[in-house]
Amino acid sequence: MADHAAFRDLSPTTLAEAVGRAQVMDLDISPLWGPAPRIAGPAFTVRCPAGDQLGLHAAIYRAEPGSVLVVEAADARFALAGGNVCAIAQRRGIAGFVMNGAIRDVAEVRASGFPVYAKGVVPIPGDKRTVEPFNEPVRVGGVIVHAGDIVVADEEGIVVVPQGRADEVLTTARAKAAKEAALTLDAWEADHRARIDDSLKAAGFEG
Repeated sequence: MADHAAFRDLSPTTLAEAVGRAQVMDLDISPLWGPAPRIAGPAFTVRCPAGDQLGLHAAIYRAEPGSVLVVEAADARFALAGGNVCAIAQRRGIAGFVMNGAIRDVAEVRASGFPVYAKGVVPIPGDKRTVEPFNEPVRVGGVIVHAGDIVVADEEGIVVVPQGRADEVLTTARAKAAKEAALTLDAWEADHRARIDDSLKAAGFEG
């Protein structure tokens, strides 16, 4: 099985082409501060009912160090976490949060350097009344995420690599990155122009 840490060396841009569009989260989930550090780690999945944050708060004490907490929130009207929760998660070695909800205390979170990818910021916290089973499949940013899938996120986007495809995707993405790194801009331009000319010709364009 591919080493999770190996994915930190690869941009989501490169990984997205290797894994396919269906595994790329929608752009409304983005880093809440920048420049966003790249995170990569196995998903620990959480589902939070509307207006409730208990699941996320409990998960920070259950996820293994290096995990990315991927949280499916029923709404984004209430914050799932604040500065102290993010600080504890960071202290426990959690790589970051990826959620279709919101947090608060973003200035504190930014100052601590804890990566959060979310829909936004809201000052009102949720309740702590309901918890659902951890590590069940969740849908976040249009992608179904299973526990153990590898989540890679930075300012370019968020990619979810299914656990069963990790070795294949890592090999493909590394080869692509190496090929691109070996090209000079002049060589890239020549190849690009040739491909564009071919596409124009196939489209019936002359001129």
